[in-house]
Amino acid sequence: MHKPLLLSLALPFTAWAAESTAPAAAPIASSGMGGQVLQLLLGLLLVVGVIFLLAWLMRRVQQIVPRGGQVIKILATQALGPRDRLVLVQVGGEQVLLGLTPGNITSLHVLKEPVHMPDAEPASTEFAQRLMELLGKDQKDKP
Repeated sequence: MHKPLLLSLALPFTAWAAESTAPAAAPIASSGMGGQVLQLLLGLLLVVGVIFLLAWLMRRVQQIVPRGGQVIKILATQALGPRDRLVLVQVGGEQVLLGLTPGNITSLHVLKEPVHMPDAEPASTEFAQRLMELLGKDQKDKP
């Protein structure tokens, strides 16, 4: 008794669902594979273009903002473990020793007298010398 009533109520909904999906499938079939590939390529070019535009804008904005006026400078770091480290930071005329862990930054000590950092040669020349030693070549062998 309830089955014929349910079928009579469900029949208009199934007809409506079939009608609503038919027009949506027609444009896809008529455009063909070439149209779909062209649409995909245009979308990809648009996304890549937006990425390049944003990169260009970031470079322009970074050139406008002065970098030399930084108040906070990292003077030295020392790793204590794989994720823990000590950092010596200069803020204005004051130096602060910080402890860094993955979830926490703790001020360990404020130095009364600033630590004077020796002007060491750049790390890139140290790396180049070490690489030459490892390769078995001495810098004296250069012409």
